[in-house]
Amino acid sequence: MSDGYVVEVKASARKVSASAGQWVREHGSRRQFSTKALAKQWARTMSPPGYTVWVQDAVPWDDSVDGYVVGGRRVPPRKDPDPGEQAALAGEDDDA
Repeated sequence: MSDGYVVEVKASARKVSASAGQWVREHGSRRQFSTKALAKQWARTMSPPGYTVWVQDAVPWDDSVDGYVVGGRRVPPRKDPDPGEQAALAGEDDDA
């Protein structure tokens, strides 16, 4: 890539963030930053309550950008990670 860090605002970010959608309408789907850290900071400012907008590195074969601005709902980890009790499937032998 060229100087700086170029991102493409993806549809997932536009779906969860009106700010991201407005930016794309006014400026286009790509934006250049001097650093990845500044791109990440900009993405955070577009995160609405209950959703997260973040920067994800581009796939290696995409030479057109350095990263993607994506969005979605981040689910917090379960407070009780215990999956509960498990039972044998019908027809299984316990002696196996």
